[in-house]
Amino acid sequence: MKKNLISVLILALVFANFVLTALLIFTIIPETKKANNLIDQVCQAISLDLNSGAATSASDLPQDQIVDYALNNDGDTMTFNFATSEDGSTHYLVCGISLSLNNKSDGFETYGSDLSAKKNIILADITDIIGKYTMEEYNSDKDAVQNKILKSLQDKFGADYIVGVNFVSSLTQ
Repeated sequence: MKKNLISVLILALVFANFVLTALLIFTIIPETKKANNLIDQVCQAISLDLNSGAATSASDLPQDQIVDYALNNDGDTMTFNFATSEDGSTHYLVCGISLSLNNKSDGFETYGSDLSAKKNIILADITDIIGKYTMEEYNSDKDAVQNKILKSLQDKFGADYIVGVNFVSSLTQ
């Protein structure tokens, strides 16, 4: 009789174990899957933000990855109008401009190292941005102008394609 009673007790415990396992499967595991999906989505969003949200600068890249593209012909200069100064006079910037391109970016595969087809778009942006500054503002902070031009071009062509804007032999008058 004791042997039969122990068998019934073991059978009851096995049945209780089965019920609790079924309870785990149908309640806890779906919630865990939802939490794992949420964690995966957050990780993907962070990864996308780290890889594509931040712009690349020329100082972050090795020199063999940077290709120089001159917007003007060799030896030629370009003339840009500054905003009218406080004294009412008009001033000009005469310089050569080149862009530093990242040859390992997706944009380089799309546009290549020759931007001659996009040259007018690029020069229009540069003219607009330089035209917002006075000569005094430009002379006091050339980097701000270059960074603003760079940000505008990165918005158009991709944050990792154009990595630098270079003013060559700039002269203000």
